[in-house]
Amino acid sequence: MAIISEMEEVRPSMVPFSASFDPSNPLGFLEKALDFIGKESNFLKKDTAEKEVATAVRDAKERLREAEKKKLEKESVKPTVPVEVEKPKKESLKPTEPMEVEKVAKKESLTLSEHMEVEKPKEEKKESGPIVPNKGNGLDFENYTWGQSLQEVTINIPVPLGTKARSVTCEIKKNRLKVGLKGQDPIIDGEFFHTVKPDDCFWNIEDQKMISVLLTKQDQMEWWKYCVKGEPEIDTQKVEPESSKLGDLDPETRASVEKMMFDQRQKQMGLPTSDEIEKKDMLKKFMAQNPGMDFSNAKFH
Repeated sequence: MAIISEMEEVRPSMVPFSASFDPSNPLGFLEKALDFIGKESNFLKKDTAEKEVATAVRDAKERLREAEKKKLEKESVKPTVPVEVEKPKKESLKPTEPMEVEKVAKKESLTLSEHMEVEKPKEEKKESGPIVPNKGNGLDFENYTWGQSLQEVTINIPVPLGTKARSVTCEIKKNRLKVGLKGQDPIIDGEFFHTVKPDDCFWNIEDQKMISVLLTKQDQMEWWKYCVKGEPEIDTQKVEPESSKLGDLDPETRASVEKMMFDQRQKQMGLPTSDEIEKKDMLKKFMAQNPGMDFSNAKFH
C-alpha cells in the first residue's frame, strides 16, 4: 500500500492550440481547427463527424440568438432620465437683488451649453462602427435596399409607378454597378465590395415600380460588408444564414464543405486528398490508353 500511495498520479497533458482568426476568412480558421483536431484525436475518423459538426454550428447559432435577445431586452428596460433645467433657476431667484438674478441666468445658460457639448461626442460614437444588418443581411437606404446570401446579392430600387424597362439604364461589370433612369443622375454608381460574375447577373422591372438587380458573387464563401463602396459597413458577425444544416445547403456549397472535411480526414490519415486521387486516376487512364509509352521514370506530384 505504501508503494501505491507514493506513486504520482498521471494526468493527460493538455495540448495548446494557437491560431489567429481573420473575420474576412472564417473558413481558414475552421480548417486550422480541423487540422489540429485530426492530429490530436480520432474525431475526424468517425462516420458521424459531419453530423456532429453541423449540430455544433446549429447550437452555436442558437446561443448567439439567445444572447442577442437578452441584450435587446436589457436595453429596452433602461429608463430615460429627463434633464431638469428650470429647477435651479427658481430656487436661486431673489426679487430684491436683480444683479444676482442676471448672474444666475448666465450660469444656467453656461451649464446647459456645457451639458450639450458633453452629449455630442456620445451621439457620434453611436454612429461609428459596423451596423447591425437588416433581415436580408444588408442595409436599407432612402433610395434603395440591398441584401445577400453567401451566393448572391439582391438590390431593390423603388421607381415611379409605370416605369418601363426601356427607361432604365443598368450596367453590371465585374467590379462595378451603375443603375438609374435615363436622363437622370444614377441612383447607384460605384465599386462592389468584391467581384461578381457579370454573365450570371441580371435585372428586371417588377410591377413597373421596382428595379430588381441580382448579382452572383465570385467568391461564394464570404459575406459582403457593403454592397457599393462608400456605404456604411455592416457587422458580418450578426448576419443570419438561412440554415446551418448540410442537407439544406445548395449542391455546390454542400459539395465544397464535404470536400473540405474529406480532405482534412485524408491528410490526418496520411492518405491522398480528393484532388490527388483525381490526378492519379487521370494518369492511370492515360497510361492505359498509351501502353507503348515508358512510364518507369514518371513521378506523380
